[in-house]
Amino acid sequence: MVLQNHSGPADSKAPLHDIKVIEICSTIAGPACARLLADFGADVTKIEPLEGDGVRQMGKHVDDVSLYAATILRGKKSIALDLKSTEGHDIAMALIEQADILVENNRPGVLERLGFDYETLSKRNPGLVMVRISGYGQDGPYSARPGYGAICEAVGGVRHMTGDPDRPPARVALATTDYLTSVYAAFGAMTALHERARSGFGQVVDVALYEAAFSQMEPYVPAFEKLGFVPKRVGPNLPTMAPNSLYPTADSSWMLIAANSDVIFERLTKVMGQPDLFTDPRFSSIRARGQPENMKAIDTIIGQWTSTLTPVVLAERLVLAGIPSAPVYTIADIYQDEHFAQRDMLVKVAHPILGHTTQAGVVPKLSRTPGSIRHTGPDLGQDSRQILSSMGLADAQIDELIARRIVRAQ
Repeated sequence: MVLQNHSGPADSKAPLHDIKVIEICSTIAGPACARLLADFGADVTKIEPLEGDGVRQMGKHVDDVSLYAATILRGKKSIALDLKSTEGHDIAMALIEQADILVENNRPGVLERLGFDYETLSKRNPGLVMVRISGYGQDGPYSARPGYGAICEAVGGVRHMTGDPDRPPARVALATTDYLTSVYAAFGAMTALHERARSGFGQVVDVALYEAAFSQMEPYVPAFEKLGFVPKRVGPNLPTMAPNSLYPTADSSWMLIAANSDVIFERLTKVMGQPDLFTDPRFSSIRARGQPENMKAIDTIIGQWTSTLTPVVLAERLVLAGIPSAPVYTIADIYQDEHFAQRDMLVKVAHPILGHTTQAGVVPKLSRTPGSIRHTGPDLGQDSRQILSSMGLADAQIDELIARRIVRAQ
């Protein structure tokens, strides 16, 4: 089998157009990291098992079309391989030899058992940056444990802080820690590539879900060590800062108002028609308003005022006064919001079966070399033939690999 360099079309204006990425990932954090790189032009080839990434079964579907896969796999190519087979291993190795970045989020030890340990890979590709995403990191007593984002939020202290104080810790109904981890992973990859430009050598970027979650606990780390302070759930409030909470409106919806600084709180008292609140000793400073009993008192007063106003009227008054605030949107509200539209955060992406899907836009926004959504997420093994052909395999060889279930192709 002759294995040659694989290359695909790239937009030369994209900031990462000359970066080749191999993804061996499942579910969320790893695919989200590689999707972020793809959004900025990286040539991302996703190696999937023959049954496909489990993310294809997650979320909502239209018939058999995964809407989640359409977006989290966007901008990538898909080749489906049996990595336990000799031929599948060799194909993957050939792709990795030509890559700048390998992103993987298997449990530590899995890739080693498949023969893709970093020592072996770096001998064949010294410049390779290997991004390794796992629950607990590549070493330490917990490293072998399985860890999803929600599990690692519990270990990282985040779940303890989530929800209302009078009930068990709540979960956020989003993959928050996975997406935060994906950004740390992409940042680590870019940092390692920057260093490689000087040294010529790649390295391992070890990203743990629990550490990404724990990083949100930053203010409480020194506070516990010096003061023994253990933070507790505070519901919709911002700990030790007020007013910063959800307040009811006349139609039983909610408005989030963040007027915790003295300057903004004074503005709020004037909008409320109660300027004397700013001189009340309970509320006259940030520290005073942050006391639990005072926080409860000011939130009650503000809630009584907001509940007399409709969301539209309340929002107009708050915005006019320069008070940070926002209604609590549903996804339906977002689709109607002009700001999301003008900032290209709801992007229609062509789809071969559905016509199009609307996807969340590219973040962040670069002024001169912005990212873009090149195409929707591929079907499982959609690019297998093209990739193998570009590596020098004849059609008959590819057909044989497919027949032997070493490769899956469309």
